[in-house]
Amino acid sequence: MEIDKVIDSTFEPVSNAVASVVFYSIQFLDLEIKLILIWLVAAALFFTVYLGFINFRYFKHAIDVLRGKHDSGNSNGHISRFQALMTSLSATIGLGNIAGVAVAISVGGPGATFWMAIMGIFSMSTKFVEVTLGIKYRQYGSKHNPHTISGGPMYYLRGAFDRLQQPQMGRFMAGLFAVCCIGGTIGAGGLFQANQAYQQALVVTGGEAGFLADKGWLFGLFMAILVGMVIIGGIQWIAAVAGRIVPVMAIIYIIAGFVVIGVHYAAIPDALRTIFEMALYPQAGIGALMGALLMGVQRATFSNEAGLGSSAIAHSAVKTDVPVSQGMVAMLGPFIDTVVVCMVTALVIVISGTYVEGGGIEGVQLASRAFASGISWFPYVLSLTVFLFAYSTMISWSYYGLICTTYLFGERLVITRLYKILFCAFIIIGASAQLSNIILFTDSMVFAMAIPNIIGLYMLAPEIKNDLRVYLQDLKEKTEKRS
Repeated sequence: MEIDKVIDSTFEPVSNAVASVVFYSIQFLDLEIKLILIWLVAAALFFTVYLGFINFRYFKHAIDVLRGKHDSGNSNGHISRFQALMTSLSATIGLGNIAGVAVAISVGGPGATFWMAIMGIFSMSTKFVEVTLGIKYRQYGSKHNPHTISGGPMYYLRGAFDRLQQPQMGRFMAGLFAVCCIGGTIGAGGLFQANQAYQQALVVTGGEAGFLADKGWLFGLFMAILVGMVIIGGIQWIAAVAGRIVPVMAIIYIIAGFVVIGVHYAAIPDALRTIFEMALYPQAGIGALMGALLMGVQRATFSNEAGLGSSAIAHSAVKTDVPVSQGMVAMLGPFIDTVVVCMVTALVIVISGTYVEGGGIEGVQLASRAFASGISWFPYVLSLTVFLFAYSTMISWSYYGLICTTYLFGERLVITRLYKILFCAFIIIGASAQLSNIILFTDSMVFAMAIPNIIGLYMLAPEIKNDLRVYLQDLKEKTEKRS
């Protein structure tokens, strides 16, 4: 623990400096509004309107594309549309869907969950743009590994600035994104996930008197081995595992949630009324409304990652020659993550009424208490889903960090092996240490990814709009031929 304290205190000034820039706030109605949230909300609203409310008009079409209804022949890529979506979802459906929702309710009240859902719907448009660009600008092969496919904001940022004949700025922005992504991968994708999974496992095994007490390193080693067994095989293995784990863990969690909701079925109307009233007509006035809105937006963004650019890395390995088509599929991600899974957590907490008992900010403890209100042993089910959520998030984020690492240092075998070893080592550290300042630093890195990424999205917006127009015209012609 002494070593932990030394590391934590050494990192504190760095963490505070970075966080003060990324999470810079302005005062409004006695509230601190983070500018990075305005940056993300503005992008979601802009692209929704600019692309003609694509998230509403082509929702059914996105499902049809995912089902393979519009596919034809063999295409370049390593993984299927379903695997790409599941890999992306395995990174976003994590502890943000449980602890993040609980934090939103404990701080912003039940009304925050309404704004989470609204932000999730509008974020679908941002996700469409970044994934479409990720595939359009992806790179095939390298000198050291001719069979790889790499994509993401690094590549379309360079493309955007190359068009302005500013290649130096393009390299800088791409490098900035890659560095921030690696930092976020180590913290949000490794340290935080392992730490929270261990904390929940500790709760259900007897707490400080249980077997796992003071054995965080053992739990972390176990998780590191499981992660290492998958990431050693690259994106194909990651996608294959994600394609199996994500549907299972989501179904288990949703069924458990519906059971708790069913136990409290008589409270459903009052709970829904509470959510809407506190979101739109809070008794405490405009300040409470803004507080709920801001908290909902923040937790929604942390959960679905729209605007951060990370999902574009996973989707870039998909088998398709039509980038817009996979952009349609990617739109489903924020809906599943934030509107479906997060709302299950929200309804369980609000319907059970356990949020009233809390005394300040609460995370997974609040969710665990809410699930226990339905059936006493349900916290064990929650522990299983927390473990699966954390595990799936780690394997997907490891791939994001790998692609950014190879972008910066080259796709040499020694680089990829060293990265994977270090990533697994940080899982052990995360489970056995309390490194709050490192986690603050890496959280800052995650949100910092949105700064260069969204700049690139705005720069390439006319290009995306034209690609969408061509795609829809082709779709119309094909539909007319069939009829």
